[in-house]
Amino acid sequence: MRSLLFVPGDSERKLDKGLGCGADVLLIDLEDSVAPANKPAARNTAAAFISANRSAGAPGLFVRVNAFDTRMTGDDLDAVMAAKPDGIMLPKCSGADDVRRLAAEIDRFEAEHGIAAGATRIIPIITETAASVLGAHSYQGALPRLAGVTWGAEDLSADIGALATRDETGRYGDVFRLARAVTVLAASATGAPAIDTVFVDYSDTEGFAAECRMALRDGYAAKMAIHPAQVPVINAVFTPSDEMVAEAQAIVSAFAKAGNPGVVGIGGKMYDRPHLRRAERVLARAATSGKG
Repeated sequence: MRSLLFVPGDSERKLDKGLGCGADVLLIDLEDSVAPANKPAARNTAAAFISANRSAGAPGLFVRVNAFDTRMTGDDLDAVMAAKPDGIMLPKCSGADDVRRLAAEIDRFEAEHGIAAGATRIIPIITETAASVLGAHSYQGALPRLAGVTWGAEDLSADIGALATRDETGRYGDVFRLARAVTVLAASATGAPAIDTVFVDYSDTEGFAAECRMALRDGYAAKMAIHPAQVPVINAVFTPSDEMVAEAQAIVSAFAKAGNPGVVGIGGKMYDRPHLRRAERVLARAATSGKG
């Protein structure tokens, strides 16, 4: 999983267009991109789309439901779970207990609809309020349904009263850099991939590519998109190059041949266990992108 594209759940045209853009996952949105009056229709449209497009080779189909505090989450799940989505994205997730709460609700729907237990994955957005940023420490240990952990800046800016998320150079402000950092840490603490947030200026391809490269450097495994044109950029950045794969294979092979010691030498350079773990992650990313 490298690229996750948001698509409004009430737009059949945009949903159909999303299928062919190369995204690994479509995030079918029932939250921010759908007006309150359109929520019921969006639920029906989303369910029909999922039912019609669950096939081998298709992108993963996740649904971003409305947050618990809206009291619409149950209606969203009731409408879409029968269609068997691959997963649910939970906005404004205040901590690991919210993930467990959603997992318990999904348990019930899976049982009702004959879905294999645990098949429906969860991606929480863990930084959209001040309290949720402070609650990032709660994501530790096993949360079996997690497909990834991601963050958001725009809702957080509204919650804290910030006038902007970035400065005049395009750099995130301190609070938003903190939110971004704790997301990587929370994901790592649970063993889930970290997914970087959206880049709203979809016309700035150069800036977007630079942010993708920065995210990869900092430990993110994937990035969300708001426009189909962003998907090829994400896929290119988050797909390991042939050179990276070859180097990772050499490191893994050297450790295996040496009996998995603490350190090995390759071509006059020393590699230790952290290098091995990074190499294994490169190979895992390569495998999921079809290069492994």
